[in-house]
Amino acid sequence: MTLSKRFVLYLIKPSHYDDDGYVIQWKLSPIPSNSLASVHGLVRDVIDRKALGADWNVDVETIDETNKEIHLKTIIADCQGADAALVMLIGVQSNQFPRALDIARPLRAAGVQVAIGGFHVSGVISMLNGEDADFKTAQKMGISLFAGEMEGRTDAVLADAIAGTLQPLYNFMHDLPGIEDTPVPFMPAEHVSRTAYNLTSFDAGRGCPYQCSFCTIINVQGRKSRRRSPDDIEKIIRLNMSQGVHRYFITDDNFARNKDWEAILDRLIHMREVEGLNFNFIIQVDTLCHRIPRFIEKCSRAGVTRVFIGLENVNPANLKDAKKRQNKITEYRVMLQAWKQWRVITYAGYILGFPTDTPERIMHDIDVVKRELPVDILEFFFLTPLPGSEDHQKLHRAGVEMDPDLNKYDLNHCTTGHPNMSKAEFEKVYADAWSRYYSLDHVETIMRRAAASGVSTAQVLLLCTWFMGALKIEGVHPLEVGWIRKKSRLNRRHGMKIEPAILFYPKYYLELGWKLSRWAWLYFRFGLKQLKVERDPNRKAYTDLSMTPVSETDAEDLELLKTSDAVAWLDQQKRINDAQHGIKAPAAE
Repeated sequence: MTLSKRFVLYLIKPSHYDDDGYVIQWKLSPIPSNSLASVHGLVRDVIDRKALGADWNVDVETIDETNKEIHLKTIIADCQGADAALVMLIGVQSNQFPRALDIARPLRAAGVQVAIGGFHVSGVISMLNGEDADFKTAQKMGISLFAGEMEGRTDAVLADAIAGTLQPLYNFMHDLPGIEDTPVPFMPAEHVSRTAYNLTSFDAGRGCPYQCSFCTIINVQGRKSRRRSPDDIEKIIRLNMSQGVHRYFITDDNFARNKDWEAILDRLIHMREVEGLNFNFIIQVDTLCHRIPRFIEKCSRAGVTRVFIGLENVNPANLKDAKKRQNKITEYRVMLQAWKQWRVITYAGYILGFPTDTPERIMHDIDVVKRELPVDILEFFFLTPLPGSEDHQKLHRAGVEMDPDLNKYDLNHCTTGHPNMSKAEFEKVYADAWSRYYSLDHVETIMRRAAASGVSTAQVLLLCTWFMGALKIEGVHPLEVGWIRKKSRLNRRHGMKIEPAILFYPKYYLELGWKLSRWAWLYFRFGLKQLKVERDPNRKAYTDLSMTPVSETDAEDLELLKTSDAVAWLDQQKRINDAQHGIKAPAAE
């Protein structure tokens, strides 16, 4: 008779610290981690196949720290009581790496095996060959580091853990796997229910063909499209719907460049329109997706209700500096109008801190966006040299000073100097940008555009409140904000003092009450604007400059196209177009 043995496996997605050193956690967290769902799906497949041997019982505990507290003493006791154990810190981004080390520190001291994978490890290997202070700290602690992706490697890594022979570094950056017909990402409903929208995530594909210098995707997931099949996507949807989950975030950096986008959307359209299934999506695309025939129409029919677009900037010189050559400012308005036609809410990322930026220029450009582009939600980011990006690699090799604290590399902090602004000026203009865009008057304009386009103004009200309040009330970026901030007194950053309970808890509850009152007041103020719009009998007839059809006279009418950089760029585009069509430039007089 063979006695079964117990292998304990913890899959943990770390959060990161706020400016006071407390872990950022919520009662209901924002968008869930696809990396955690992907690894969980791979591990469940290992268990189902009994790939580790029939005599091994595998106990898996999955924790997303953004909505669930980690109890390290309990984990240590559980691991020490098992025949083998491993704690895997999943999908760790650069800003989460300090927290990952703090989680690992007591585990390693207790002899528990720990592995860390994710964008920071992969990016540091890809672009710096491991030259990173925190990376080396992890190695000295005896943590096993994983660069690349787990598909096709899960069995071997878990077998190494059971044998106690984890490698110091698993480097698969030069061997990115195909993902078609592999075990699909999956999180149980009890985990999904701890997100604000009862939302789960999955990737339909990986990789991006573009070369944006600030991006880590292309250096971690590659520039070649690797994708799941329509059968895979259908399996993900049906699996989740069977447990009552019908909202999804497709995490592809650019779904429009997924070579199977149409086959996937056709499958989803059939499920919705023929079978009558009800589900919806948030996706990410580029600014030229509207040129793809039927793309936006099919997205809407397939259930896409919100789309994130990397607008990044309206200054062609800034876009050129960032190698964002695919962004054509002449296309912005027609692209956004195309999404509005199909009643899809648009989010646009906007980066502040390009070399030519000044406070005055930034405020001017935001005003131009407000008047001339019908974007719904605009979210601002500091231009940040993320480890794994070309920007970071260049600054690192040139010896340019960057903030050594990885916790700040969340796109919400200033991490390097700027030629035209001091750090204080840069931080002020970043804070002012949110107030400038989400002014009461412009929130009303956003809602009027939504009402005229058939988009829910209640949804716009919620989103405007969320995006304005995140930074102004909670002090974090909207992509990180959830519902009701939680703080654990003992989970404070390594080296920072643990506050006495008699001081911590009164301060926490007073702060929580104050924040909730501010949230309510913000929602009320924006809500009055929504009520005004909804009571307007002519709301469907509203129009403004941003919603007027695009014409050949835009270069004369739009301030977006009148700056010196825009004029120079338009002249260059005209010369390129003329050359392509054999049109000779007029002779100089």
